[in-house]
Amino acid sequence: MRTVITGGAGFIGSHLCDYLIEKGHQIICIDSLLTGKVENISHLMGNDQFRFIKHNVSDYIYVDGRVDNVLHFASPASPSDYLEFPIQTLKVGSLGTLHSLGLAKAKKARFLLASTSEVYGDPQIHPQREDYWGHVNPVGPRGVYDEAKRFAEAMTMAYHRYHGVDTRIVRIFNTYGPRMRVKDGRALPNFMCQALRGEDITVFGSGLQTRSFCYASDLVDGIYRLLLSNEHDPVNIGNPEEITICQLAREILALTGSKSKIIFKPLPVDDPKIRQPDISRAKMLLGWEPRVSREEGLRKTLGYFKDTLTSCEKNV
Repeated sequence: MRTVITGGAGFIGSHLCDYLIEKGHQIICIDSLLTGKVENISHLMGNDQFRFIKHNVSDYIYVDGRVDNVLHFASPASPSDYLEFPIQTLKVGSLGTLHSLGLAKAKKARFLLASTSEVYGDPQIHPQREDYWGHVNPVGPRGVYDEAKRFAEAMTMAYHRYHGVDTRIVRIFNTYGPRMRVKDGRALPNFMCQALRGEDITVFGSGLQTRSFCYASDLVDGIYRLLLSNEHDPVNIGNPEEITICQLAREILALTGSKSKIIFKPLPVDDPKIRQPDISRAKMLLGWEPRVSREEGLRKTLGYFKDTLTSCEKNV
């Protein structure tokens, strides 16, 4: 298999590169490095099965030779990123998806779109099923990401129905693990870095809002199973074990042994109050469910952040 991964130098994209190379794929990683990092893929640079192209997929994509799969993972994914890069986020969700689908169409390749639980917005049903249409503010600050992904799903289904492209859509819920950025902006890396530095743990809102955290290896396994399936409609991939943000902060404080205090700040506009995937379809269609416990996943992720912060301090 010869597989193109857009956003392949990002957190999830780089794990996909590793996983698919282990499965025997030749990988063409395309990334503009707006939020991706060369460090995530540097260990692959000498591998004959891996090729890196620095390119913005919001522009036309050219790849020579055969392509069997196109996995479109390019996009800022953290609120701090898409608030800093709102136009780029909209363009990669629209033009980037158009060009990635165009590549798949031209090469007669299978296409998989990385969508998100954010298409559900601040949901009015719980847990969230794939047949729920969402509750999204299109003109709010988070709308640039939410609506970009909703548009990308619509474009993907249009290419499937009109052009017969063999498409897949994965709706990714909160994911964590090694290669998350120190300044990612999301709760879990923020809490870990603050605890390790002895800084106050910043919780936005009451801390009673919920999230469901899936370890990266579980997510990648689910994505691979979806790629191999014949399912064209969206499929949730995430860990249905729901916790409050305050509970996550306390778990990280206990894990690190930090004396940091939890402080509270106002909740950002349109921040979802609840988030929990219904993974019934993933279980039924893919035989998939998460295997890594939160305790194990947090421990592995903490080790990564310890090493990363130590390396950063040495380089200062």
